[in-house]
Amino acid sequence: MNLVEKSRLVVALFKELEEESKTFQKEGGMGCISGCGFCCSNPKIPASPLEFLPLAFDLYDKGLAEEIANQLAMEETPGNCIVYRSQKEDDKKGFCGNYQYRGLICRLFGTSIRKNNKTGIKELITCKILKEEKAENFLKVNEKINSGMEVPFAPAWYTQLNEIDENLSKQFPINQAILMALELVLRYKFYQEEEGTVQL
Repeated sequence: MNLVEKSRLVVALFKELEEESKTFQKEGGMGCISGCGFCCSNPKIPASPLEFLPLAFDLYDKGLAEEIANQLAMEETPGNCIVYRSQKEDDKKGFCGNYQYRGLICRLFGTSIRKNNKTGIKELITCKILKEEKAENFLKVNEKINSGMEVPFAPAWYTQLNEIDENLSKQFPINQAILMALELVLRYKFYQEEEGTVQL
C-alpha cells in the first residue's frame, strides 16, 4: 500500500468518525467553545504522522509543504501546532488553520470517551475549561454515557488507525508528527516525479 492509499484510508476513517460523532454532538452539547485554542496551544499534544498524511498532501498540493517542513525542522524546542492560528494578545484563543485536515486527536477531543482503568467508568475526553464552563452539562453527559449513550470510543479509533500502518501510528509531539508526515510526502512526490521523468 502506497502513501496516497494510506492517506485515503485515513480520510475515510475521519468521515466515519464524523458520522458517528454527529448524534452525540447534538445530544451532548459538549462541543468546543468557539475561538478557544486552549488545547491547540499545547506543544506536547501527542499525534502520529499517519493522522497528518492528509494534511501533508494538502499542503503539498498548495505548494506549502517544503516551506512548512523547513520551518518545523528549524524549531529548537517543540512549538504549538503549526496549523494553529492564535490571537496575538492571547495564544489560548484562536482557530485551526486547516480544519478539514486536522488530526485524529483533534477530532476525538470532546466527542469521544475512554474507560477509567481503575473504576471502569466511562469518561468524556475533554478539557478543564469545558468541565468548568459547562459543568452541569458535563455531569449530565457523563451520566448518559454510563447509562448506554452511544459515543465514539477513542481507543477503538486509534486501533483502526494502527491497522492502516502500525509504524506510522506511533505518537510524537504534534509538530514532530506533522514534520514527519510532510517529509514522507515530499520524499514520495520526489521519487514519483523521478520515475515520471525516467518513463519519458
